[in-house]
Parts: sequence; structure tokens; C-alpha cells
Amino acid sequence: MHESCGIFGAYAPGVDVARITFFGLYALQHRGQESAGIATADGKKICLHTSMGLVSQAFTEDELTELKGHIAIGHTRYSTTGSSRSANAQPILAKANSTTIALAHNGNIVNAKFLRDELCHLGYDFSTTTDSEVIANLILSSTEHSPPDKIRYAMRRLQGAYSLVILAKDKLIGVRDPMGVRPLCLGTIDGGWVIASESCALGHIGAQFVREIEPGEIVVINKSGVKSFREDNNGKRALCIFEYIYFARPDSVIQGKLLYTTRQAMGRILSQQHPVEADLVMGVPDSATAAGIGYATASGIPYCEGLIKNRYVGRTFIEPDQRLRDLGVKLKFNALSETIAGKRLIVVDDSIVRGTTTPKVVAMLKRVGVREVHLRICSPPIRYPCFFGVDMATRWELIAAHKTIPEIRDAIGADSLGYISIDGLIESVGLPKEIFCLACFTGEYPTPVQLEMDKLALEAIPSGSLSELGAS
Repeated sequence: MHESCGIFGAYAPGVDVARITFFGLYALQHRGQESAGIATADGKKICLHTSMGLVSQAFTEDELTELKGHIAIGHTRYSTTGSSRSANAQPILAKANSTTIALAHNGNIVNAKFLRDELCHLGYDFSTTTDSEVIANLILSSTEHSPPDKIRYAMRRLQGAYSLVILAKDKLIGVRDPMGVRPLCLGTIDGGWVIASESCALGHIGAQFVREIEPGEIVVINKSGVKSFREDNNGKRALCIFEYIYFARPDSVIQGKLLYTTRQAMGRILSQQHPVEADLVMGVPDSATAAGIGYATASGIPYCEGLIKNRYVGRTFIEPDQRLRDLGVKLKFNALSETIAGKRLIVVDDSIVRGTTTPKVVAMLKRVGVREVHLRICSPPIRYPCFFGVDMATRWELIAAHKTIPEIRDAIGADSLGYISIDGLIESVGLPKEIFCLACFTGEYPTPVQLEMDKLALEAIPSGSLSELGAS
């Protein structure tokens, strides 16, 4: 499962903002590995460089040196809307009349097709297939005069998830959608300001965390300082719960909660809800390591490293040959057979989505001699797709949408299977249930999704299988 993007911005006269942004994106690499880009401005013009690949592959020293100015925004991408190709790399440039902006976006706009058709009718050109370009042109299409009012106009039209950094020739703007689906925070550095998807990016560049940008907030940074503007949503919030389970780095803080601590709490609650006799506990690296430690500590069962992860698999454009492809999960994990052979093993993982990788992990563990595999999952069963920037699956592809938990257990080959409950998950995070989007568990979406998306999901269901889904 992949989240869409990481975004970063800096307004810091006298500082090499392109380099600062490069290292900020480096810290956000986990949020997207397909492409990266940086745009800078010096008060007169905007410079842009984008490239496919990892942040470390996307820029040379000479290319960074050419990105002049005291304002910058950057983006590292995993595609959700718009294919993975160089034209869709961000930041994107958009122009209308005498105004040029660069924009980087984390999230997904569910009414993007409708808005794009409307903007095309008005004469706006599109050079990408992304919903991010729809946002940029929608802002430029507003008849309002000030940048905050233009953005407010766009916010009232957009449905879905969006955290944005926007670069004009003389200012940096950060925007978070009124429901706050994706995180965004504000920090200071050397008398300047930075904006980032996660607080972990601030520590890497020596910046100080100031606060989170609030849902519905527009932050404008220029030579006069920082100004804040609001677009209200009647108090409705929908922070993605998977930021806590999987997406954000464990050293990030969101809503005052350190992710490492909340993931340990998930493991602790899993041990209470689904205890089992076993010899060792392990977390599937890296996202479930903290939860595995939490389970072990609460249960009194020793923790071990049972799998070693190759962190570079999946981050190359070179496809493995068929023999390597057939090895499947062994390209990503290697089992420590001397540690776990003959043991009854509790395996803590963050989620089960399609149910295609988990059986391979279980099979690998049993192949090296693990006697029993008891799987414990830090998310409740995922029964509904996400339309807000998470590359998950159609509903038919979600294993929990059409199988019971005992059926899932049998399909993946585990000796037992336990999911954390929704209430247990909320307890582990320690924040009000009302501020989260839990739609992938409940089907209750925070904003209406487009009918054509439902149609696409139905079209993906194999013929004759609708009866298995019942009334849903």
C-alpha cells in the first residue's frame, strides 16, 4: 500500500533553499519514490527541475546550483491520479495571464474529472494527467484578487484530500484541506520558515518545529512574515488513520503524538485483544517493528528480528527477470532461520490489503522451520477502497471485503489471525475518534466520492461474483 507524496517548502533569505529542500525531501522519501522535483524563486522568476527516480537520483550538484532564489518548494511522488511518467513529476508550473505559480500536492481530488472538463471548456490547457494541475488551474481561474482569496475559491470547489505548497515569485504558501486528511507542519530555520508533510523532515535540516498547519488553513509567507487565513468546514475532520499505522515515519509527531509511541501502543492492545502462547514476537520491518516491540513488552514474550528487509527493493525501474520475480517476497525479506526455526512465532504487521504478500511471508517463515505463525494486524480489516490519495485496491481486490477472518487466516496459511479493533486502534492513538477518516474500515466516507469511481470498482469485480458481496 502506498501513500501519494511528500511535500516541502522553504522561505529563507540568505539560505541555500534548494539544498535545504533537497534534504527535506530526502527525509520524506518514504512517502513516494517515483519522481522528485524542486522549484525556486528569487522574487523575479521561477526555476524548476524535476526527474524520475529517488531524490538522490533526481538532482546533480550542478542542477541544485542552478536553482537560484530564497524561496523553494519540493515534491517526492507516488502516483495515484496520473500515471508514473516524467510529465507528471512535480512541482508543476501553471500560468494564466501574467501570473505563474508552481505547486506540489499530497492527496487526491475526487471531483478532478468534473473540474478538469470545466477548466478545459474555459480555455485552460493541461500538460499532465494529474489532479494537481487541476488544483493549480482552478486557483488561477478565480476572479478574486488576493492569493488567499483565490485559494479559498478553489477550496470551496475541491472535494477530497490536499496538502499543498505553492510557490509564487515572491511568496511561499502552505494549504491544508478543511478536513485535514494529510498532515502538514510549519517550522523555522535561520530566521526563515519551512513547511513539510512531516515533522521528521525538520530535524534533518536543523529546523525547529513550530506547529501543525490546521485543517482549512492557508499560510502565506513573504518578506512581511507569516500570515494565516482560514476556510472553515463546520468542524468536520478526517485525518487519515493510516498516517499513524503505516505512512508517516515513526520519528514524526502528528497531532502531538509521536508515531513510534502510538505504534507500540497498537502492539500492546493487540496483545490484550488477541493473546496466544508463543516463544517469540517479531514485527514485519519496518512499519510494524514498534508494534512488535509493544506486543512483546505487554505479553512478556521475547522480541526477535525474524526478517531482514532489503530497503531498496521496489525503488528501481529495472524489472527482475522471471526467475527472480517468482521468488516474490524473498527479494524484499530474508528470514533469520537460525533464530526462529522450531519456534512458535507471533508476527505483527501493519495491515493486510489484497492478501497477496502476507501468504508469501507466512510460507517463507514456515519453510525455514517456524512451527507456528500467529499473525497480529495493527489495522482493522480493510473492506473499502480509499479515494483520498492512497493506492490501495478496488473493493473486489480487498481480501476482507469478501472473506471472513477465519477464511483470511486459511487463505494466508497462518495458524491464527487477529486484527486490532477500531476502538482499540483509536485508544492506541489517544485522540478523539471524530477527527479521523476510518472509511477503509467502515465504508463511511468523509465526503461523497464520484459515482464513476463506484462504477469502476464494480466493473473490476469478476463476472458472477457480485452475489458474494451481498447487499454491499
